[in-house]
Amino acid sequence: MATIREIAKIAQVSVATVSRVLNDHPYVSKEKKRAVHQAIKELNYSRNLKAIQLANKHSNLVGVVLPKIDLPYFSEIVEGLAEEARKLHLQLVLIQSNYETEKEREALELLRGHLMDGIIFCSRAISLTEVRTYQEYGPIILLEDTDQDDFYSISIPHDQAFSYGLEYLHSKGHKKMAIALNRTDGINSQKRIHSYKKMMEQIKEPIRKNWIFDHCLSMEDGVSIVQKYLLLKEKPTAILTTNDQLAAGVILEAAKHQINIPQDLAVLSFDNQDISKVMDISTIGIPIKEMGSEALKALYKIREGLQPVKKKRELPFKLIERLTV
Repeated sequence: MATIREIAKIAQVSVATVSRVLNDHPYVSKEKKRAVHQAIKELNYSRNLKAIQLANKHSNLVGVVLPKIDLPYFSEIVEGLAEEARKLHLQLVLIQSNYETEKEREALELLRGHLMDGIIFCSRAISLTEVRTYQEYGPIILLEDTDQDDFYSISIPHDQAFSYGLEYLHSKGHKKMAIALNRTDGINSQKRIHSYKKMMEQIKEPIRKNWIFDHCLSMEDGVSIVQKYLLLKEKPTAILTTNDQLAAGVILEAAKHQINIPQDLAVLSFDNQDISKVMDISTIGIPIKEMGSEALKALYKIREGLQPVKKKRELPFKLIERLTV
């Protein structure tokens, strides 16, 4: 295998210059960089990652655990992470868990083995009690609205945002409101359900379990919501969904059954994804991309021991009124 000395000899530069180029350090001229890269190509040189990790005490790899990569919400988080990773010279390792605790545990074991510098959980099924046992091995950032003071978290205040959405629907004359969310056992979902029950009590409306649609994530799930809605004896006049994909599915399926939006059923969603703009869906905008970039910034600062990082960071949300309410 070629050595750094051989690269330096062919490129006609010092060993120190080769090292700076390999580690992407500044203050190396374009000509010298070009010469070093040409020598690397000629010698078919590959770096020993394990040796680099031992020398630098960092792998520069960050694990990103997410349930599904193909959902726009998580894709936008990854986009924010990727942009920040380029600036910080970090590499992302995407781990699709499908909410399987064993896969999430495997990611944490990589952190324990020092194969990654930290982990960002975009969403999770594994308990915080178990996650807590891995905190000593590196920074762990949660993209959820947790009440646990010993975790670093970045999110919007889900209870406030959900209450705001329900209050907006109520201000438009709706009392019979349904909600659609993902896992009822998730922290964010629990906060949303609490906000919903509190609102129903305030306006003296009974809490109807069949108006709480769960395990809903995709457009297909939105279609299923309408099919269940059609079977209801007493129907809600409005629905608050936790993402724009769901809302789009509801609206498209409603049209097939002559359910007028918003006259028969008002629809308010979350995220402000492109589909909500195209379909004029009223939504509560969330800075999803910023959530990703801020999570990686925080992880990097913790790793480097830089300025104190705030444990709990809440980002703002914004109501965007369109045509579905």
